[in-house]
Amino acid sequence: MSGEVVAFCTCPPGKGEELAKHLVEEGLAACVNLLPEVRSYYKWQGNFQKESEELLVIKTAEWLFSKLEIRIKELHPYEVPEVICMPITSGSAPYLAWLNSSLVKPDPVNR
Repeated sequence: MSGEVVAFCTCPPGKGEELAKHLVEEGLAACVNLLPEVRSYYKWQGNFQKESEELLVIKTAEWLFSKLEIRIKELHPYEVPEVICMPITSGSAPYLAWLNSSLVKPDPVNR
């Protein structure tokens, strides 16, 4: 995987805005869309769960994903937060240029 990606993260209601603000201000994301009121159904520790959550749709670069994941884990209240990503296979060239210009600059040594 290389280039731009979209990452996803769910969180408890009221927590998404804080997470989004940190990620954008720190240059780990160019943009974060916050979708309130998603319903999640899953098993956790053998028990069925049904939760109302917020969904963060995070636009970033693949080379930043590990830093993004670490930062989300630092800020997130869940023991095991959802942090997944998918590659952007194509997109508007001006938008992708803006996305990349909005991110922290890569460190060629520790990239």
